Amino acid sequence: MKRIILALALIPMILPLTAQQNKDAQTVANLRQVYLNWRHAMVNKNSSLWKAYTSSVRQINVRNRLWSERLRFPDAVFSSPIAPPDINSLKATRVRQKGRTAKAIYFGKVDFGVGGTPTENVFVVSYLNEGGSWKYHSGEFVKLDLLPDVKKQLKAGDYKFFDSADFHPDGKVPPKPLQLRGPVKYIAKTYVFCPGREVNVSVNRISKHLFQNTKRAEVIIGGARDGANQLQYSIKDIPGGDPKSPITIRVYLMSEVKGVKPIKIAEYQVDDGTKPKASGTLNFNVTPNVAKQIKGRR
Repeated sequence: MKRIILALALIPMILPLTAQQNKDAQTVANLRQVYLNWRHAMVNKNSSLWKAYTSSVRQINVRNRLWSERLRFPDAVFSSPIAPPDINSLKATRVRQKGRTAKAIYFGKVDFGVGGTPTENVFVVSYLNEGGSWKYHSGEFVKLDLLPDVKKQLKAGDYKFFDSADFHPDGKVPPKPLQLRGPVKYIAKTYVFCPGREVNVSVNRISKHLFQNTKRAEVIIGGARDGANQLQYSIKDIPGGDPKSPITIRVYLMSEVKGVKPIKIAEYQVDDGTKPKASGTLNFNVTPNVAKQIKGRR
């Protein structure tokens, strides 16, 4: 009789755990299907399906970026030659949820459909829950060429590499960004060369950019405006970096006239080994003469 009473007492403790496991399994399957539906929309260039399975924040960001390059939306969403990887051929190693955010981490031969022989790397899919439904938010490719020991561990089935905070959803739903009303007038890009440093850039208080130990150009969201424009920057050293490394921050106006090169309209540069300013502002103007150079006589 005592054994029966003890067994009955344990039942309430076991049932909630089983229910939670079932709920977790359902979430994992749901997230997987959301990504597969989103991928189907991309591969088949289905704009209505893309909107149905893409988070509203990402939709706005994608539309803003395309309009900042004076490209058509949603047509240009599907113009990339790169195809989203098929996760059916990858190993799901971790699926985590926190609040209205979730991340699924995959390992295997990540294939973007651009030819060549895919190698083992990491693909991370992030999701947002909107109105009770999960939506695709972003995909991140982690190349393991410079991490041979990590790749060896993952191939052996040791996934502790994914226990760091970078692979956990933070539970924070990003605020909806400012929405552009249409294609910008002037296409502009910010270029940063910052070995061993982290550089934050803000253009006209709309377009935010983060550069870390890189050499890269990014499209300025909202483009450049007629008249006065402003770029604000901040710089900090990355541990282990060379504090005497050169640094360059530039703004280019992209020409729409055949044969006319981009115009470098603003620059901050330190290349003589001196320490750069921790922060500063670059002011630049799009004058009628400059506008004529990049737009022609239209």
